[in-house]
Parts: sequence; C-alpha cells; structure tokens
Amino acid sequence: MTKILQFGEGNFLRTFVDLYFETLNQEGYGPYEVNILKPIVYGNLAKFYKQKNKYHIILRGNKNSKTIENVYQVNSVKNAIENFNENSYVFTLIKDKDLKIVVSNTTEAGIAYNGNDKMYDYDHITYPGKLTSLLYLRYKANLPGLHILPVELIENNATELMKCVDKYITLWNLGEDFRKYNNEQNVYSNTLVDRIVSGYPRDNATKEHLTKLIGEEDELMSIGEPFGLWVIEKKGNIANLIKDGTHNIDVILADDITYYKKRKVRVLNGSHTNLVPISLYYGKETVFDVMKDAKLSKFVYDALNNDIIPFVSNDIKMTKKFADEVMERFLNPFLNHQLTSIALNSISKWKARDLCSFKDYYDRNHEVPKYLTIGFAYLIYMYQHIEKSGDKYICKLPKRTFDVKDDLVYLEYFKNHSVHDFLADKSIWDISLTEFKGLEETLNYYLSLINEGKELI
Repeated sequence: MTKILQFGEGNFLRTFVDLYFETLNQEGYGPYEVNILKPIVYGNLAKFYKQKNKYHIILRGNKNSKTIENVYQVNSVKNAIENFNENSYVFTLIKDKDLKIVVSNTTEAGIAYNGNDKMYDYDHITYPGKLTSLLYLRYKANLPGLHILPVELIENNATELMKCVDKYITLWNLGEDFRKYNNEQNVYSNTLVDRIVSGYPRDNATKEHLTKLIGEEDELMSIGEPFGLWVIEKKGNIANLIKDGTHNIDVILADDITYYKKRKVRVLNGSHTNLVPISLYYGKETVFDVMKDAKLSKFVYDALNNDIIPFVSNDIKMTKKFADEVMERFLNPFLNHQLTSIALNSISKWKARDLCSFKDYYDRNHEVPKYLTIGFAYLIYMYQHIEKSGDKYICKLPKRTFDVKDDLVYLEYFKNHSVHDFLADKSIWDISLTEFKGLEETLNYYLSLINEGKELI
C-alpha cells in the first residue's frame, strides 16, 4: 500500500494526479490510496461525502488524429478530510508508515511564507506552514521522511516550498535536528505538469451529454484534454513510487527538468501569447477558431518552425514532436479556450514566454525574427487601442471589442508613451529592446500598415 496525502481537491488534481494513481491501480502497480485534505477553510467536501469519493473524468479532444471522449471512473480517493481538528484523520495519516507521498496544488500563491503564522493555527496559516507542522509530527514519531511533489505552477516549485518550510523551522524554533531531518529525509522534487482541464461542464447540453455517457449523475465529473505530461525531478527513491512511461498521462522522471520547462514555456505558452493579439485583431474568439483559419494557423506554424523550435534545444526532432502535439491540442474542439482569457497580462507574458526566443533568434541570425515581431506589432497595436470605460478598460479593434485586464501602468501606457519609450523601458523588459537593431523601425513599419488596414500575413 502506498498512501498519498493530497493538499487540494480541485479539478486539476482530480483530473490529473488522482486519475494517474487510479490508472496505476488498474494496471496492477498499486494499491495507491489518495487522501484529500482541503487546504483552506472555505468551501466544503459535501459532494465527496455524497458520492463516497467516487467520480468520473472525461478526456475529450484529439489524439492520434482522432476525436475521442473517454470516460474513467476514479476510485483512488479513499478519504476526503474536511479540516484540521484534534480528531482529524490527517493526524493519524501523517504517522502512518504507508504514507509515502505528499502532493499539492494550492495555486501559485499557495507556496508562501508568513512570519505571523502560529504553528497550530491550521485554519489560518499557509500551506507550507501546515506542511511544516505535519512533517514535525512525523519526525517526532521517528518515521522516515516523505516524497513531496508540489504541482503549483511556479518556477522550482519544490525548491521554493522547501525554502518556506525551512523558514518555519526557524520561526517556530523546531530545532536543528528537525532541520536536518527535513533536508535529508524529506525529498522535495520539482515538477512540471501539463494538461488543460476545463472541469465541470458549463452548459446544460454538455452536462446532459456527459451524464448519459457516464451512465449516472456525477456532481464531481471533470473534463480534461487527452494530453497529459508530468515531469518529476528524479531524487531519492521516487522511481520506486512513481511509475514513468504512459499511464493515461506521460510521466517522465528526469535528473533535470529544465528542458521540459523551457519547451513548454516557449512552444506552448509562447505560441499562445504570440497568436492572441493578431487573432483578436481578425475577430477570432477561441484558439480552435484560430487553428481552423488557414491564414492564422499558417502564421502559428511559421512562428513555431522558424522563430521558436530551433532555439529550445539541440534535439530539434524531440521539440518538433512536442510542437506537433501542441498543434493537435490547439485543434481540440471541446476546450473552448477563449483568446481573451489568454490575453490576461499579455505584456508580462510576452516578456516571459516570447522575448527569450526572440533574443536567441537575434543572437544567431543578427536580425529580428519575422513572426515574433509581427505578433509583437499586433500586441502593441492592441494596447494602443485601449480606452477606459467606467471602471473597465476596453480594447477596440476593427472586428472585436473586449475587456482587457492587466496592471494599470500597461493599460494606460500608450496614453503618454511612444513605441520607442516602450522598447527602451527597462522597468518592463530589464533590458532596452532598442538594442535589437532594426526592431524599432520594423515595428513602426508594421504598425503603419496595420493602421492602414493592410495585412501582415
């Protein structure tokens, strides 16, 4: 028996992690037992209790050029723990010799340290604070450490979580022996996860269709795409607990997960960010709409093949294979991935996801990359056409008008600044983009064409 303590009960964990452990059980690798702990006081687990922790996952989309809708019943969740109290099962579980793994998804803001936290004030302290307290109880019980696998979407998630735990050891005076135990026996593995999960169906027609497909009512049903990837830093004896290979999701145990993070950020996220402004300009609603448009889909492919893929790693073939999978995911008719959702905080996203590929292309070729520069031009055009309307900021493009959400400084930037100011602003980019020879001239030329109603693709 391998028991897992899971901080979080949300759609992603149930559609990704819990389905993975269910698959291992079905394949004969188990038994694996997931114990869900609700990490915050808000909300309740009434649906879990009503359904005795059983629910269904529906993976919908494209796989190997075929459209699929596969239903999986998940039975791997054995307990759902509502909250911390002196009778809570979590205090028994943390001292169980069969407990081996801690998984968490407490949002990007969940891995944080608060110097005002009190050790046993479980309802109000951070997730790292709760974890520290539980690990200390395990240490006091003379039990071996745990493998800790956060899936929060932050850089070096396990490293950052471990730093927070170390701070709580100091804050609460838990001693150097416990610090040594935490450093040497608890194994913190950085992870990368990738699966788009839309959760419970949003419209009655889809709900009725999936209920019929399942064969019963399910208030915990969750929809995800067929693609799934979990890359885990290979540390300790994790290979004895986590099975790599394809088990509904593709699991990779890697000594260094840097390549996989770089590939996802540049190929998947970078493509998303680059396609959004030009696609909004052309009046598109979703990523699927973009990929069904011959002109725009060619732009996405050209940007990938010319400006992004060659600069991820020397293994072009491996990156190209991932890019092909990304394109298949973009063509998923069930996801309804709204462009305006991806457009949130577009400038900071372009810096994190596209500037890196832009710089690598320029360094190698001594000229600006064509397709990333075109995408950047439409991004600037979008922000140049933002107006304040009441307490909202509205972008008015020729074929679409929509709300824009970003930091105030960016929403109002082009009221008082030029393209040159934007490129030269080190508070935005950390460097001056005017250092890229030809970029400013090319952008101004592209913007003049866009303003004249002419097409760049």
